Amino acid sequence: MARRREKRSPATESSERRHKRDESKPRDGEPDSDRRLITIFVVFFIVIPAVSMAVYKVKFDHRVIETEPSLRQKGIIKTDIHFQEILTEHSKASENSSVRHYDYPVLAYITPWNSKGYDMAKMYNSKFTHLSPVWYDLKSQGNGLVLEGRHNADKGWIQELRSRGNAMILPRVVLEAVPETLLRKKKLRTKAINLIVTECKDMEFDGIVLESWSRWAGYGVLHDPDMRKMALQFVKQLGDALHDQHMQFMYVIGPPRSEQLQMYDFGPDDLKFLRDSVDGFSLMTYDFSNAQNPGPNAPLKWIELTLKLLLGSSNNVDSNLARKVLLGINFYGNDFAISGGDGGAITGRDYLALLQKHKPTLHWDKESGEHIFMYRDHKNNKHAVFYPTLMSILLRLENARLWGIGISIWEIGQGLDYFFDLL
Repeated sequence: MARRREKRSPATESSERRHKRDESKPRDGEPDSDRRLITIFVVFFIVIPAVSMAVYKVKFDHRVIETEPSLRQKGIIKTDIHFQEILTEHSKASENSSVRHYDYPVLAYITPWNSKGYDMAKMYNSKFTHLSPVWYDLKSQGNGLVLEGRHNADKGWIQELRSRGNAMILPRVVLEAVPETLLRKKKLRTKAINLIVTECKDMEFDGIVLESWSRWAGYGVLHDPDMRKMALQFVKQLGDALHDQHMQFMYVIGPPRSEQLQMYDFGPDDLKFLRDSVDGFSLMTYDFSNAQNPGPNAPLKWIELTLKLLLGSSNNVDSNLARKVLLGINFYGNDFAISGGDGGAITGRDYLALLQKHKPTLHWDKESGEHIFMYRDHKNNKHAVFYPTLMSILLRLENARLWGIGISIWEIGQGLDYFFDLL
């Protein structure tokens, strides 16, 4: 198995924080802020009217029947889920792993540090249109560039994937090269494109997923109008070069940070400019909250606002463009320490351990469309845990379906087995 990369630039570390389990210790909160946070959680996430739950069940039960009859028959896609139901059913995925329930593109990420994803990709190959193992980094090296990551690539795994289904293999490439140098020098831009295209040909990949926008924003280069134009032009040239080799190109984009778009935001005009050069835009609609501002991972209203900013009204959307947008769905969660103590990102394994240990009551937050439970650790510090459930994932799939867009999952090694029955 490939080794997890260790050294990162500051901009990279900031972006990767959403992808890797956070092992750092959060700061102790001040008493006033703790009381305020606890009050917020009590009001919005614990004091939930039973009527709201009933409304959600009535509103979405008919969609559950259409989406996954076997799960519907078990009665476990619901707002009032019990922790024991999750512990009992999470590993009982359908034996028929080849049936797709989501008709639009489905991109799934796989990371070397959560090896379960490699097995899930093989088992549920037919449910995905694209698989993106997180393998490559394009870095500055002296006055040139180097593409690192081939040692991560597992040719045997790729061969087995292709024997089981038709999902295309598009490894992720993170562009870590110093942007001011790369974007201003034509020779370096050409070199970067040639390195990527050559690697795809040599390794017989179907294309790549590129992540660069968040890095460029972190370095501040997108505040310069000329640099911003060069950045977009580079992405376009890379996509065109891959298309010339009959390969696909997907691009990672973050959600706009407010209704008033800033220079560093990827907006609707950028989407239209790149539409012919990019086959899919992997939209990171997760990590809405963090340790300093605990809360839901991806509130439904925030997702809806993001899609409206990028695509306009859902009643008058360009269907061809919309299909290229891949709504980000997290298969990880967060264990927020709201009164001191340790906390951080959690995987399905961590979540199950917390359920087993604390036997909590799960509460449904109607506003965000997510489940939450709270517990106290051995030092009596209070925690709030947000992790996907069948109900929260189904709502996001239905929202994506209404928009006519695809989905991208970060990442399949972090989820529970029965999540795949929804895809």
